[in-house]
Amino acid sequence: MRPSGFGGVLLRYGDAEYDEARTVFNAMVDRKPAMIAQCESAADVQAAVRYGVTNELELSVRAGGHGVTGAAVTDGGLMLDLRRMNSVQIDPFARIARVGGGALWSDLDRAGQPYCLVTTGGRAPSTGVAGLTLGGGSGWLERSLGLASDALISVELVTADGRLLIADETKNTELFWALHGGGGNFGVATALTFRLTQVVTTSLVLLVWPEAAGPSVLRSFRDLFEAGAPEELGGGVMFKTAPSAEFVPDALQGQPVVVAAAVYAGGADETKEVFGPMFALAPEGVFLAELPYADIQAGLEDPAGFRNYWSAEHLSALPDPAVLSFCDRAREMISPSPSQQVMLPWGGAVRRNVATWPQPHREAVWVAHPFGAWAEPCDDKRAIRWVRDVCADLEPWATGHVYLNFIGHEGQNRVIAGFGVENYDRLCRVKCEYDPENIFHLNQNIEPGWRP
Repeated sequence: MRPSGFGGVLLRYGDAEYDEARTVFNAMVDRKPAMIAQCESAADVQAAVRYGVTNELELSVRAGGHGVTGAAVTDGGLMLDLRRMNSVQIDPFARIARVGGGALWSDLDRAGQPYCLVTTGGRAPSTGVAGLTLGGGSGWLERSLGLASDALISVELVTADGRLLIADETKNTELFWALHGGGGNFGVATALTFRLTQVVTTSLVLLVWPEAAGPSVLRSFRDLFEAGAPEELGGGVMFKTAPSAEFVPDALQGQPVVVAAAVYAGGADETKEVFGPMFALAPEGVFLAELPYADIQAGLEDPAGFRNYWSAEHLSALPDPAVLSFCDRAREMISPSPSQQVMLPWGGAVRRNVATWPQPHREAVWVAHPFGAWAEPCDDKRAIRWVRDVCADLEPWATGHVYLNFIGHEGQNRVIAGFGVENYDRLCRVKCEYDPENIFHLNQNIEPGWRP
């Protein structure tokens, strides 16, 4: 049976495009929806939501499908595939972008590039704009521009009862507040409008050392940022398997290495000067280039088709014992593999908005992000244990809060920790107004009946 008023494409098991449509980034997720509704308009989304609710089908929403939990796909329910709704309209004079609910960050980055207009975007271009933004939105330019959600002007949303609403600073204001980190708990975002910033020049740095250099690299990186690195400088230190790239020495390719990465809103010469303390450590591999922001974003993609498990710990400090603990644990990462053990600097514009939106984790100075990605099911237990051990080691310096886009399903206490009890209680009240039956629950779920 076709949903009334639905003008998109419906897929069922056995259809030629069914398997591609249900396949998401995390290869550990293998769910089979009863029906996939490939929506082409907000009206299609409304029709699909009403049909799913009426027929008591579990709903999931897919744009990028990049989330580690696989929330984009339901088993036996109705999957709303928004990828056909990927338009991006740029107003270069007002510096505004209107983005379809199924767009990827590569769509937005490329559309803004001719005008040098950007906003903080996901570090992987295949990430969905809506999912990342509604969860907060961490990216390379966050220290100067804030999280992706900080640039939101409005969100067009289909609610659980099939209504189409606009949430902004004047309409549905409590919902607008909740959409700055509350994720997909309140409905389906069919369009998002962003305020853009002109950034004319951007540069990328990748410096590579053998893994054993990790403690000295991370200490120098920490000291650089804690001494007051400009907010235009973003980046991270990551342990990973070295790629087969021209700038990586042959002896290091395919081996465990430590990489200091930087994205800077400025030219290459200025970038080298700002990142000077890291160059002073004599890296064995060096990449430094002025590149369009969209090219930087596109060049740092996470490979698909691997099994994934991620987590994070937000830190109030990164003293030497924490540095050593973090570096020691990297030796347990599966290698060669796409896994990464990353330490990110926060602060700047991220921290300035901590009191405005429902995300207390923004007060963190550092974010440890073990990103597990491996090929074989026999390595599942080992990889998951490594991710959990990285976080457990850092608990003495943890803030107790967490950015929920960086983690999988870790229990309701961790969801509450993403917002703090007071914010979570307020979010529950918003959830009760817009989704009292918890129709949208395949996410880091805000439970409508929760009370502190």
